[in-house]
Formats: sequence, structure tokens, C-alpha cells
Amino acid sequence: MATTTRTRMADTALTTAEKAFELLTCEPAPLVFDARPVPGLPDTTMPLNELRKLLMYEAYDSDTTDELWRQLAHHARERGPAWVVGAIGVALPALTHLAAKISRGYVRHADDVDSEVLAGFLHALRTADLAPPRLWLRLCWAAWRAGATVVKADDGEELPFDLSSGSRSPRMPYGHPDLLLGRAAAAGLITAEAAELISATRFGDALIEHLAAKQGVTASALRMRRRRAERVVAAAVTRGDLSGPIHSSSRREVTMAA
Repeated sequence: MATTTRTRMADTALTTAEKAFELLTCEPAPLVFDARPVPGLPDTTMPLNELRKLLMYEAYDSDTTDELWRQLAHHARERGPAWVVGAIGVALPALTHLAAKISRGYVRHADDVDSEVLAGFLHALRTADLAPPRLWLRLCWAAWRAGATVVKADDGEELPFDLSSGSRSPRMPYGHPDLLLGRAAAAGLITAEAAELISATRFGDALIEHLAAKQGVTASALRMRRRRAERVVAAAVTRGDLSGPIHSSSRREVTMAA
């Protein structure tokens, strides 16, 4: 039985992957993972289904998780299709949970979401840089972004029943958050660098640790900069400063507004 958060009557990409994983890990010759090189995991070998259960019920730190997924990704890249299925199988509980969240309210697209989540994860498993930290998080983000494209594409397919027959411009600010950040930067409320930092780490796939290393500062210092800028933008949105014509502000005015 799949250890997932939802069950479907019809086969989807994720349920099919689960069946393949069950065949791969059944007796008499289940695919076995050597956990001994991974600090924090039991000093033994174990079938992949047992590894998955261990990860579901035990909390491991990011170093252990990163090293585990480096090993699984290396195996998937170097040891053939069985290890691709095996790595996907270990990730399936998380992937199924992500797919369920994305497709909530979009039931007719649930199968497509499943397919895109799996495809996004598989692409990252094969191509992601394995050296930087937060590997598991980056793999999951790749899966999430791929699945989310399905429901985003659906946003314009149907008009709401209560839509007015008239025509009017939307109230500013509207659209992608990057537009809001751009208006805040144009008004002088935040710097262009702060807007890029928020955009890259909140809405993109950049890790703040990587950006901090490039800039020669600590990650905590960069998080503090981001937090200050976000508070300024939030206060401006609350006051309605970004809803009308944009006027540049002096630095003193920006400080007082914050």
C-alpha cells in the first residue's frame, strides 16, 4: 500500500511510480541502500522502502538529509533506471503531498499536476547541482514549481460567474509580486538590490546562503536586510502608497515610513 496522503481510483504518474517502487523493493531481492556513508543514518544497509519509512518517522538535520540525497542522486545518475525509480520512490510521500496541495480546487487537473510534479522532480534529480546545501529542499521546489504551472495556466480558462459585464482597470498594485517590488524600488522605498534579493529568494529558486557567500556577508545579515525591506514594502502596501502614481522619496522619508 502506498504511503501517500491521497489515493486515486485511476492510475496517475505518482501512483504508477509507487507501484514500480513496490516491485523494486519486494522480496526476495529488494533494492538496498548503503546508509553507512551518511552521517546520522543507521550504520547499516537497508531496503529502500525501509529507508523511506525511516525518513517519514524520524527527523534528521539538513546535513544528513543533504548527504542522503546526494547519494541517491548519484546512484540515479550513475547506476541506471532502477535507482531512478528507487530515488523517486523514497521521495513519493513528499511529492504526493505537494501534488495534493497544488491540485486542491483544481480536481480536473489533478492527474496533470501529478505528472508535472514528478517530471519536475526527476529533472532536478538528474541535473541539479549536488554540492550546495538544501538539496532536498531544492528538489522539492523544482517539483512544486513544475506542478504549479498546471493550475496557473488554468487561471484564465474560465470566467467567474459573478464577473461584471463592464470593463475596468484593476486596482494597483496588481500582477506578479515582482511588479510590486519594482514599484517600491522606483518610489525609493527600497533599493533595487533589496527588491532583487526578495524576488530571487522568495519567488525564485536562489538560496540566501549562496547570495550571502557571493556578497561576502553572513546569511543571517542578508536575512536581516531582506526582513527590513519586506517590512517597508508591507507598510507601504498597507498605507496604499503603491496604489497610485509613483513618486521618489528621500532616504529620510523612507526611514520614517519604515
